[in-house]
Amino acid sequence: MSTINLSQVSAKDDTAPAGTLTLPFYIYAVVFASFCITVGLIWDISWHMSIGRDGLFAPPHLVTYLGAVTSGLFSGYYVLRLTFAGRREEKQQSINFWKVFYGSLGALFCIWGAFTMITSAPFDDWWHNTFGLDVQILSPPHTVLLLGMITIQFGAMVSVMALQNRESIIATYSKKTLAACFMLSSGFLLVMLFTIASEYLDRHDMHRVLFYQVSGGLFPLFLVAVSSASTTKWGATRMTAVYMVVMALLVWILPLFHAEPKLGPILNHITHYQSFHFPLLLIFPAMAIDWLNQRLLTKPSIIKALAIGAAFVLILLAVQWPFGDFLTTVHARNWFFGTTSWYFGSNPTYEYRYKLYNEDGGATLITGLGIAIVLAFLSSWLGLTWGRWMKSVKR
Repeated sequence: MSTINLSQVSAKDDTAPAGTLTLPFYIYAVVFASFCITVGLIWDISWHMSIGRDGLFAPPHLVTYLGAVTSGLFSGYYVLRLTFAGRREEKQQSINFWKVFYGSLGALFCIWGAFTMITSAPFDDWWHNTFGLDVQILSPPHTVLLLGMITIQFGAMVSVMALQNRESIIATYSKKTLAACFMLSSGFLLVMLFTIASEYLDRHDMHRVLFYQVSGGLFPLFLVAVSSASTTKWGATRMTAVYMVVMALLVWILPLFHAEPKLGPILNHITHYQSFHFPLLLIFPAMAIDWLNQRLLTKPSIIKALAIGAAFVLILLAVQWPFGDFLTTVHARNWFFGTTSWYFGSNPTYEYRYKLYNEDGGATLITGLGIAIVLAFLSSWLGLTWGRWMKSVKR
């Protein structure tokens, strides 16, 4: 059977047989771009842990730039083609901006994000040359870079959402393909969000209330939104599965390659890449979020948010607290969990290398978890609102 492109189908044509349309190629391009950004980011962190100073064209940077360029070029071509050679029906399904150009909302996000990322590159190089090695993730140039990365990854999600929300067209696409693209693009963005907050989500912090407060304020917003907007019943679960697979694969693969520090002081002598964090067990609270979203479908948002917020914190506590204990044992000191990885500038005999930091307990723990549940409730409520918006996106 020959396939036809979306541009050949009128907005009023609801009779096209199922499976006869292929996804626009730029959809695959922006999802691939999101993947490149994810891999490049984690590789870059591992590079800093293992080698130290990097250049503007270091391999991790090139992978990240590949994502930016791919996103910008394919989205830009899509906008220009639609503007100057698109059919009237196509333009009616698009957004008109600056009274000249036509394009999808997702494509606009991707183009803006690409420009932001490319702009941040010379800024980051100048920052390194002026101030030296970064000591934190959120330095000014990295903040600009991360903003561009998130915008591209969100643009990839929005591009997929716009197609899956068009009821007159979705039946002519492979629903499995759309669901897979949505799962991948959302999972890659979850990796990004975890990375931004990773300074508070280290394995050493899993017995401290701040770990659960940061998690409760950040993750339900995104998990609930994706669960609500997904066309599958287990959207948040599938997204966290992608997050866990990507994070785990990078923990396992990067240490296979040779790397030596090139910036002093070198306290921990290493010969291979040091891996980033093993993924959090977010799939368990994500399963609860999907289940509650289904069971409480007709309930008011405030009731759903209360149930989801409490469930998220309590389930995360139930799985992550003992997992934190396990990660400090000798049984976790292997390639699988990556706990032997250690920054070359840190003392390898540091007393907390294989220990948890000070553990919160008693009234501090109870009060802190109560705050975490409140934050998770607010995050869930915003996630439900965001999810409704995501389901309304059709352009």
